[in-house]
Amino acid sequence: FAHLFEHMMFQGSQNVPKEWHFRYIQEAGGTLNGSTTLDRTNYFETLPSNYLELALWLESDRMGFLLPALTQEKLDNQKDVVMNERRQRYENQPYGLSWEKLFSNLYSPSHPYHWPTIGWMEDISKFELEEVKNFFKKYYAPNNASLVIAGDIDYKTAFNLAKKYFEQIPRADEPAAPDPGREILAEEKEIIYKDNIQLSRIYLAWHSNKIFSRDEPALELLADILSGSKNGRLHKSLLFDKQISQDVFAFQYSAKLSGSFIIASTAKHGTPLSDIKNEIFNQINYLIKNGITEEELLRSKNSIKSAYIYSLQNLSAVADQLNAYNFYLGEPNSFLFDIERIEKVTKDDIVTTAEKYLLNNFVELSVIPK
Repeated sequence: FAHLFEHMMFQGSQNVPKEWHFRYIQEAGGTLNGSTTLDRTNYFETLPSNYLELALWLESDRMGFLLPALTQEKLDNQKDVVMNERRQRYENQPYGLSWEKLFSNLYSPSHPYHWPTIGWMEDISKFELEEVKNFFKKYYAPNNASLVIAGDIDYKTAFNLAKKYFEQIPRADEPAAPDPGREILAEEKEIIYKDNIQLSRIYLAWHSNKIFSRDEPALELLADILSGSKNGRLHKSLLFDKQISQDVFAFQYSAKLSGSFIIASTAKHGTPLSDIKNEIFNQINYLIKNGITEEELLRSKNSIKSAYIYSLQNLSAVADQLNAYNFYLGEPNSFLFDIERIEKVTKDDIVTTAEKYLLNNFVELSVIPK
């Protein structure tokens, strides 16, 4: 439903006809879009600052007056759009269903992250108008939204405009926050999926820790040490020394309720995935036993910090960071706090974190050619 509404919110409201939200912003020289993750849906516009009032009017109008214009015809139309998006981006893409299969096995059906954000076809086709309206009433209210205005603005004017356009929209009941508890894999899971591809790929996924948890910065640095550059241990071993992989990447996926540590590698033609898996664990076990060097730690810290600081040259990225911090921490100005978390990680923290998470049960997904 959350992803569906990313589409429905552009279908027109009581006061703005269908497609005119796009037209108003684009005629003002702006751009706009939306996105949906495991935790939140974002709507964002970038436009000249003298059109700020236009953007706030449009956003408040569809928050307050979308339902009167919501019809079965619009719902059916967007259901078709979402199903086509699923076909194009997931079902007809090489390795396109990998993340869905990985997360649906890593998390139990009672956990929100078990379900793909876009939804499964069977569920999308069954969306009913009344269910959709109830979802909107439950979540699309000012008390469940976080608004960021960033750019060449006068603070007092911007604050008063936000107040003008959103103050009269009534609050909704506070939606209950899901609390599924910590997931633990009772045993290792091995899934083999045949896809229309040329080269096999292996995915390994572990439960780790959620966003802004104590272990998260060490997990990010661990991923970078393993595959963040040509000097990464897995990159060097699999692509250069043994030359059995086309690529390899490791990353910590952090979300509000939980986190996952994932390693994936595409095999060179004719290489068994078991060879790649064995080498991945050789490198993990070697790191746990022998630790990392000061040079590796410094290089990874500098890499992560420089990428973060570089991203802040883009105003849209700054606005998104402010919103993310507000959403997850309740404190939008958490930039220095975020950088300091990386700075405080020690070599021992990396080893302890690897031992804590990567020696546990995991999900192994092998995607092989049909």
